Amino acid sequence: MSEDTSELHPMIPAMREAKFSDLIESEHARLASGASKDPSTGIDMTRYDAPEAPTTGSFTQSWSSTLEQAYTSAEYLRGRKINLGLLEAYGKNAWLVCNSQLEDELASLEKDLEAMKNEVEATEQARQAVQANAAGEMGSLGESWRVGIGRMIEAQAAGAGLRGEILERKRMAAR
Repeated sequence: MSEDTSELHPMIPAMREAKFSDLIESEHARLASGASKDPSTGIDMTRYDAPEAPTTGSFTQSWSSTLEQAYTSAEYLRGRKINLGLLEAYGKNAWLVCNSQLEDELASLEKDLEAMKNEVEATEQARQAVQANAAGEMGSLGESWRVGIGRMIEAQAAGAGLRGEILERKRMAAR
């Protein structure tokens, strides 16, 4: 074997170039530019800052959007504080039990959501069935209405024709 180890054996395939998603590429660019406040952690701490007061847009809409973001952030941080307090006070087991309870609650909510989706689908199918059943009756009623209107028009036309014939006979008799 040669002493030059920079060359790979011919049977070893060439190394493929890494292909990252757009999200990973943007994160690499952000890290390379030094945009992160704390480059040692890689965590963007600006997401935990209080939202700024809105300066543009509809007053009510922009403030309600900012307030909604603040409520969401506050609730998230409140949950984090509770979990970290449990971890500090009672150790890992209490924290894991709390997480397990939260997972159980999430599973229950997802189950309820699935049940509601099924109920909505069943209601939609029942509505469609009722409409399909009524469609035939509505179609026959519409058709009989059209036939009735057609007969009425024919009767009026026949009446107008008879009136014209009567007038014509009266003219003939008057001559």
